Amino acid sequence: MDLQLKGKRALVTGGSRGIGKAIAKALAHEGADVALLARNPQALADTARELSELSELTDEHAGRKVVGVVANTGDDEQVKLAVASAAAQLGGPIDILVNAAAEPAGYASPPKLAEITGDFFHAEMDIKVMGYIRCAREVVAGMKASGWGRIVNISGLAARQTGSAVGSMRNISVAALTKNMADELGPHGINVTVVHPGLTRTERTAPLIAERARSQGVSEQAVEAQMAGGNSINHLVDASEVADVVVFLCSPRSRAINGDAIAAGGGAPKGIHY
Repeated sequence: MDLQLKGKRALVTGGSRGIGKAIAKALAHEGADVALLARNPQALADTARELSELSELTDEHAGRKVVGVVANTGDDEQVKLAVASAAAQLGGPIDILVNAAAEPAGYASPPKLAEITGDFFHAEMDIKVMGYIRCAREVVAGMKASGWGRIVNISGLAARQTGSAVGSMRNISVAALTKNMADELGPHGINVTVVHPGLTRTERTAPLIAERARSQGVSEQAVEAQMAGGNSINHLVDASEVADVVVFLCSPRSRAINGDAIAAGGGAPKGIHY
């Protein structure tokens, strides 16, 4: 299936690593020009170079641009300058925004109720909720002018599960933000969706598995099986598999989906969502 993404201009926040990097790679392979936004200049440069080299492996995608722009999504002015730089480097307004810049859940023990401080709460909400708003504000005018756009917000299954009070609140907030944006922007040809990954294999996973295996005195294969057992397909979902879902939602072919939440965690057991 042709996803009709060739020549589209995409901005992926949190694009230097993890799920964001996998999404950027998949978009580039579908023929989109991609700007990666993150805080670390060296990581950005390395990832942009890596993805540029991959996109040049086939004639079909030769010439696709992959560039990096440095910004902290917690800062209004940095986001404004970064989005303007991304549009300038890609040659026009941003068509696709994927908001993925946030610290992933599941790799550290969340604080208990008595341990949640105001600073922690506000930092988590500012980056994952207000940060998504900051980026969306800067791309929407261009999307409206062209009459087309896609915004995909990466949230997480903590929106549907207990275990991290602040994690649940920030992810639910992203889902609520998504639906409100979808209703406001849909008449302008801009679809907004939210994707909830579960525990996902990224570059962080191998060291985590090794550490858990040492602490539990079991094999790494046993630890991975434990992690995979958290979903109904008994498979630890890879970042590239989440990216496949996201890239479809970035496509013109996803027109019938707007404001909805798509889970990409391999099927959380028992819960029914309708």
